Amino acid sequence: MSDFTRYAVYYAPRPGGFAARVAGWLGWDPEAGRPIAFEGPEGLPRPQAELTMSPRKYGFHGTIKAPFRLADGAGQADLSGALATLAGRLAPVGMPGLELRRLGGFLALVPEGDESALMALGAEVVTGLDGLRAELTGAEIARRRPERLNPRQRELLASWGYPFVMEEFRFHLTLSDDLPEAEAADLAQRLGPWLGPDLPRPFIIEDLCLFGEDAAGRFHLMERHALTG
Repeated sequence: MSDFTRYAVYYAPRPGGFAARVAGWLGWDPEAGRPIAFEGPEGLPRPQAELTMSPRKYGFHGTIKAPFRLADGAGQADLSGALATLAGRLAPVGMPGLELRRLGGFLALVPEGDESALMALGAEVVTGLDGLRAELTGAEIARRRPERLNPRQRELLASWGYPFVMEEFRFHLTLSDDLPEAEAADLAQRLGPWLGPDLPRPFIIEDLCLFGEDAAGRFHLMERHALTG
């Protein structure tokens, strides 16, 4: 598929049990670029499609460089080449595992242990590809709700097109929409044991994955670049 409106660099699990389980939970296979049948634990507080509406369009992922439009004069081949170069000089990042946690109102998997190498990886990708990013429009800035950001986050938004980078970077793998506290707690009790057998230990980020957003707002996994530095 071509004619993507925006691009992003994400972590996405390699094919296997973990990738299959989380794709089934969200109902979207980003590698195939199509909806798939839902799979999940029994006794959910409401239909799975309602619990996962927002993260489904992105596919299961961890953001490394948030979605952006290409700058004038830059093409997909330029982005692909730059990402391949970055992946060739950056090393994989490993942590002990992942744990299920409530972040604000949504459920996500977050890394266990020291995240300093992951923070450094994120900064390298953000800065290394930023020359290919189009400047934010006024409407794009407004969608980030700058009035809700702290001064440093507004500065990062202006500099890098996203407020949660550098020291504000918090890597996470979103599993649900924003949920009421009681509903999130109930879902966590059911989802944790269901995911548990396939959660990777250790958790290793081995690739930089290039995703593209189609006209309907769905994200597709286009390329996977192994970290070999």
